Amino acid sequence: MTTQRVSTTVPLDWKQVWFTNCPMVSANNVDQELGWCREEYKKIGVEYAYFRHAPGNNWYPHYIHNLDNLIRFGGLYPPIQVNADIRRTVLLGATWVYEGGVMQVRARDKIFRIQDLKGKKVGLTKSLNTIKNDWWRIQEHMGILNILKLHDMTIDDVEIVEFPYADDWYDKPEMLVPPMNNPSELWMRRDHKRDYAFRPLEKALLAGTVDAIYNQMGQLGQLSEATGEIKSIFDLSKLPDWTIQVANTPAVITCTDVMAKEHPELVVAYMKAMIKVGRWANRNKPAAAEILNRQTFYLDAEHTYEGIKHVDMVPSLSAQNLECVRIGKDFMFEHGYIKNDFDVAEWAAPEFLEKAAIEVLEEEWERRSWSKLPAGGGLDVEGTRLG
Repeated sequence: MTTQRVSTTVPLDWKQVWFTNCPMVSANNVDQELGWCREEYKKIGVEYAYFRHAPGNNWYPHYIHNLDNLIRFGGLYPPIQVNADIRRTVLLGATWVYEGGVMQVRARDKIFRIQDLKGKKVGLTKSLNTIKNDWWRIQEHMGILNILKLHDMTIDDVEIVEFPYADDWYDKPEMLVPPMNNPSELWMRRDHKRDYAFRPLEKALLAGTVDAIYNQMGQLGQLSEATGEIKSIFDLSKLPDWTIQVANTPAVITCTDVMAKEHPELVVAYMKAMIKVGRWANRNKPAAAEILNRQTFYLDAEHTYEGIKHVDMVPSLSAQNLECVRIGKDFMFEHGYIKNDFDVAEWAAPEFLEKAAIEVLEEEWERRSWSKLPAGGGLDVEGTRLG
């Protein structure tokens, strides 16, 4: 039985920009400790804060983007559903992480290959929280099909066992008060690395109700394996084929079309900060890993570093990132997770990232030029030799 839930929001004020993110590898998750995004907004007289800082905003704007002045940096599937079926948004950037997903079984079972799963029970979750996107199920569904396909199997070769669950932690009173200044404060209330809400099928596997489960990320697989009770028999992230690794990834940045059209300066300010933070993170991967470890599902800071050392932390709308978005969107449409299709190229708005990059370079040049030119100056300075 499903429970009808509603999303609550505070009144719109364009002197405020709210942000939200997922516990994923992103420049925004690094920035919540650096505060550079807040600085960019202060320059233009705008308050920038985590959306749950306001008690009037409950958790659901994170999923349905019903705050016009909200910018989201997080998992791929919820914003795809928003743009397809709820409201128009704008795709601003993306960060690709080589995580793939893993198929897992009990550690002592005589199951060593995917082919050994023929006739076995494989778990698949189903959220009963209908206001939000069932991103967990989508990534499980996609991962299971991909892994079976790679081993010349289909879903008919296994028995899919569905697990409906309440998915209602968002509505618990202790999760709504007091207000939060940082997303990482959520994990002061929940031990996310050991919270089974983030690994909902693990207990069913250990109880013998199913024989195998799919975990979206290798990092979640690390947490499961650390119990000594679970092993992985296949890891998508070890394959050279990046198209097979899409699983709620890449993490994407989205804002409302209203913000993009009526207040483009707010979008550019955010993207400038993401470029600056991403460049800092690329130069300081161990430090970035320490910060990200507070929010992501890697085993510890060292494992976080191993997971991000080859990741470009500066968001982009590269051809590869956009193709990954298309792969995720097409799967959702083909399997009924969204009702309406759309063109990813039209969703993407690279002009904001481009303008932000130009402004970052201009600011950097102006700052450095004071020691190179008689009177400093911007990029338009003419007639002065630097050598």
